[in-house]
Amino acid sequence: MPTRILTAEISHETNTFNFRPTELENFHNRFLLAGPDAIAARGNANTELAGVLDCARRQEWEVNHVISAAAGPGGRVSDHAFDSLCAPLLEAAGTEKWDGVLLILHGAMVTASHDDGEGEILRRLRAIIGPDLPVAVTLDPHANVSPAMCDLAQILVSYTTYPHVDLRATGLRTTELLGRAIRDEIRPKTLRAHRPMLEEANGGRTDMGPMIERQAQARAAEARPGVYAISINGAFPCADIAEVGPTVLITAETGMIGAQDIIEGIADDIWEHRNQPLNTYLTVTEAADIAASWANDGGPLIIADYADNPGSGAYGDATALLGAMLDHEITDACFGPLIDPQIAAQLQTENIGATVTVPLGGKTAPDYGGGSLEVTGTVIWRGDGMVTGSGPILGGLQRSFGPTAVLRVAGIDILIVSIAHQILDLQQFETFGINPRTTRVVALKSMQHFRAAFAPIAGRIIVCDSGALCTLNYRSLNYQNVPRPIYPLDDMP
Repeated sequence: MPTRILTAEISHETNTFNFRPTELENFHNRFLLAGPDAIAARGNANTELAGVLDCARRQEWEVNHVISAAAGPGGRVSDHAFDSLCAPLLEAAGTEKWDGVLLILHGAMVTASHDDGEGEILRRLRAIIGPDLPVAVTLDPHANVSPAMCDLAQILVSYTTYPHVDLRATGLRTTELLGRAIRDEIRPKTLRAHRPMLEEANGGRTDMGPMIERQAQARAAEARPGVYAISINGAFPCADIAEVGPTVLITAETGMIGAQDIIEGIADDIWEHRNQPLNTYLTVTEAADIAASWANDGGPLIIADYADNPGSGAYGDATALLGAMLDHEITDACFGPLIDPQIAAQLQTENIGATVTVPLGGKTAPDYGGGSLEVTGTVIWRGDGMVTGSGPILGGLQRSFGPTAVLRVAGIDILIVSIAHQILDLQQFETFGINPRTTRVVALKSMQHFRAAFAPIAGRIIVCDSGALCTLNYRSLNYQNVPRPIYPLDDMP
């Protein structure tokens, strides 16, 4: 009989400071697909699932993929949503016999009742399949990896890139390791090294800086006998939980001497470089000053609002940067996304070319990134916000902004959307008639992923902290549950 593998994808990055719970509707807004539909939509793109299927076809395995579900980063996942997402996996685990299980997770899910969402998925699974069946897990390198996750899954493998462009490759290599464990060629166990920090100094950035050398060290160590995978996780700092912080994992042969030493050395390097960020975080006024004099030398000026990134659970409706750009009379510019479902819906009833005055953005938490702006502009585009990506991350995949409009205000084309997504693909502007390649100034809400598509067209990239929910000023957030002392909330030697 062929090897039989059970697979499931349940992914969420939870910002516990976001007061809006993440419900099933939020998963539907990104994707919530039964197995066959998931394979059709995601099985031949840059996804972990595609890598799993690549391996399974080569090995002639039978794969039962039961669910693919992901919501945009946001508040704690409700118990109802969590239980509903786990149900197909747990039902399949208990009704048939499997040779192994592969889970596509994020690693930073927090639910209403469980601070370690992934650990809880694995606990429920183990209660059904027992302690010995091989279980492999793919992770995002912004995972907050708990000891429970390492105890409950023999194999844990994170992407090696940020921006994340190696999802399919990660799915493939993780599934190959699972196959070796099923065939009893290896007896893997995952060990963990952790440091008392909210995150690695650069959030795990791999396009430049010290993470390049760390990843090179990891790949070199993987060539040693008995070492199967080393994963470096920059962590997700917007989670007020006990097990927050950067980790280094090694999946190695059970009992291998020296395995822990390998990852402790990389973790030490993360700690020693904790005061060396690569980005210079400008104020919105400083960013607007640069934009005002930008001559479009070699391409547009890209301004990334790091703090209002919907991709990390910020509300995406902060207006501080937009307000500074309007005050500086910036023209030939675009800005997006501005998440304002109320105004996006209102503009669907307006004619193209109509002049309207609306209270824009700043409705969720005005103290974080600025309150609502009353603006007058011209409706340039309105309609359904479905986007098919063309870049390194979203290529071939669809995302929906929901009802969407473009309002031109004093020379700035503002992309107003209903569903929160960060900008990480040129099509997220181009679909709506905005050409970021020729626009003088492009202001977008993202931290790092935008670089994969926008760095090749940029004349210059600058990053600002608008004071929104993902601000780097962590002491302005009300951390209650993280262990203390912890860097940078506390002064540490």
